[in-house]
Amino acid sequence: MRKARLEEGPVIRHPMFDADGYPTEETELAIKGWGFRDASGWLEYIREAWNHHYGRMWEENGMLKMATGGWSGNEAITHAMRENHALWAMLWESSHRGGIEVLRQTNARLPAPDTARRGGSG
Repeated sequence: MRKARLEEGPVIRHPMFDADGYPTEETELAIKGWGFRDASGWLEYIREAWNHHYGRMWEENGMLKMATGGWSGNEAITHAMRENHALWAMLWESSHRGGIEVLRQTNARLPAPDTARRGGSG
């Protein structure tokens, strides 16, 4: 699992869960605040956070399809995903009745911005 730095926050390694198996607030905040330069790391983190017993996640034709299975923990994950406006806009393909989300998959990791160019004219 990749480590990704939130825009302002700690390095996130793995999702955390409460005693009943639900994603913690920290896990949801990590999903919401994940930097847009690491879309593939975001998807890896979500795969690890997803409860595959209640819901389902599969790949089809270059798309990642996710079904919540009606489980509120998976629904909390998809709500947190929608609140990450940059990554949601980049990857969202469609939503369907029954708690199904379809995302474009990516292996892209954008380089860090070249801060030396900012503010300069050259």
